[in-house]
Parts: sequence; structure tokens; C-alpha cells
Amino acid sequence: MTATTVSHHKAKRGSGHSSPRGPRRRPGRPDENARGGFGRRLRRDLQAHAFMIGAVLCFGFFSWYPMVREVIMSFQKTKRGETTWVGWKNLETVWNDPGFWPAWRNTMQFTLYALVIGFAVPFVIAIVLNEFRHAQAYLRILVYLPVMLPPVAGVLLFKYFYNPEYGLFNHILHFLHLPEQSWLDSSSTAMISVVIAATWMNAGGATLIYLAALQNVPGELYEAADLDGAGLLSKIWHITIPQTRSVLSLMLLLQIVATMQEFTNVYLLTGGSGPENSTGTVVYMVYQYAFRYDSFGSASALGLIMLVVLGGFSGLYARLSRDSD
Repeated sequence: MTATTVSHHKAKRGSGHSSPRGPRRRPGRPDENARGGFGRRLRRDLQAHAFMIGAVLCFGFFSWYPMVREVIMSFQKTKRGETTWVGWKNLETVWNDPGFWPAWRNTMQFTLYALVIGFAVPFVIAIVLNEFRHAQAYLRILVYLPVMLPPVAGVLLFKYFYNPEYGLFNHILHFLHLPEQSWLDSSSTAMISVVIAATWMNAGGATLIYLAALQNVPGELYEAADLDGAGLLSKIWHITIPQTRSVLSLMLLLQIVATMQEFTNVYLLTGGSGPENSTGTVVYMVYQYAFRYDSFGSASALGLIMLVVLGGFSGLYARLSRDSD
């Protein structure tokens, strides 16, 4: 076979049979692939930013705008539809009000009682629930039920319990042969009665948070404490509290901020000021300025003072947390 014949057969075989891999696709141009990838990334980023911008706008409109508006109104006075700038006059009016310092005293007293009762009780309940191995889910629901109750309904329920004639609490005292109390009609018991009602209605959420923190504590620590002969209180003090310190400190700050803004329970149970002005808080004083005296400037000035005080507590918490870390 000559060289010409061999080359002819090779050419014929190459033209008659395709490659086992099939025909190759011609790759797209680099600029086209880059434009397609850039378009997909752009659409994805625009969608993400659209969701984020919507959330930021809602937060700014419902949270930041009222605060900015409050600061502006604290230096203004509106009368007969005309708004004028009065400088520090609203702050001076609030500061010189005879009820200013009693309102702060009642607010601090309510916060102190709420920390002693409302901060400690949920933590103790969480410790007890953490020891249960069965029916824990049912007990969680049972503890959280008061939180799901409408606040006004819960307050009215406790107002019925506190009734001096047919209330449940006086029936219990009578059964135990103890002196009955005028719970909401006495200046010595009105504040503590409000704190008990507020604790019962709000303890469920804090209890679940504490319970979640307790379940993250390593069990080996308790086993080692048992081998060393440690008692229950010793284990709580040396293991439970240090292991949940970050959660406890955060809940302490939230408790202070929430209790210093207490209004619903005070207003519905004692009418706001209570017997001998024993339950009148700063927030109730803001309500009086705004809706009874029609002085929104003074109400905003008092709210601004409270904002500064709560901001001081938050700053102190941030400083202490940073130092401890």
C-alpha cells in the first residue's frame, strides 16, 4: 500500500466517524459569562438590600423618629395650635414640680421590689424545672401561660384577688388565721401588691431564658461537685451562677429598663398615684403632663430625663460587661 493510499484511508476514517466524546461545545465569550454572573450577583444584592432597607425604614419610623421628635418637643411649647421654642423652660417646670422627686422615689422603689421578687423568682423556678426529667415541656407551657394572657385581663384578675371583701388573698389569710389586708387601699401594701401582679404576668419569659441557659451548663461540673460533697446551695453559688453570669447580667439590665417604665399595672390597679401617692411613677407623671395637663412639651422633657437615666444604666452595663470580659 502506497503512502497516498494510507493517507486517503486516514482521511476517510476521520471524516466518517465522530469522536467518542461527541462534538465539543464552543465556549462562550469571557465578557458574556462575566456579564451574566454580574447580573445575577446584582439581582441577589438588590433583593437583600431591599429587605434590609424595609426593616431599617420601619425601625427608624417607629423607634428613632419618636425619640428625635421627643427631644425636639422638650424644647417647644404648643398652645392653640402655635408652636414656639422655649429653651430649658420645660425642663425647669418638670424639675420644680413638687411631684417630681416622689415619682422618682416610687419608681426606684418599684424597681427594687421587682429586682428582689421579679428577678429572683424566675431564676429559682428555672432551677427547679431544670431538675425535672419528665413532663418538662408541659411545665414550660404552664409557666409561660401568664405571659400569653392579655395584660389588662391579668391586671383585672389580680384586682379581683386583692378585693378586701371577697378577694382570694384575704380568704387565704382568713383561712390561716392571719390579719386581712387592704392590699390596694393602703400605702404600705399598694406598691408590693403591684409588684406581685407584674411578676406573675412577666415571669414566664424570663424563666424560659434562664432554663435555656441552665441546660447549657456542663453536667460534669455538677458530678464533680457531688464527688466533693458539695450541697445544693454551694453548687448554685459556685457553678450555676458563674456559668450563667452573662445571661443574668443581661436580664438584670432588661429588668431595670422595663420596671422603670412601668405604667399599665400601676394605672389599672391603683388608678395611677395610689393611696397617699404611694404608687405614682415617672411614666404616670408623663401621662399626666401629656393627657391631663395638655403639656406635651413638659411630658417630652420628663421623658428625655428618663431616657438619659436609662441610657446611663445601659452605658454602665456595657462598661462592666467589657471589663468582665
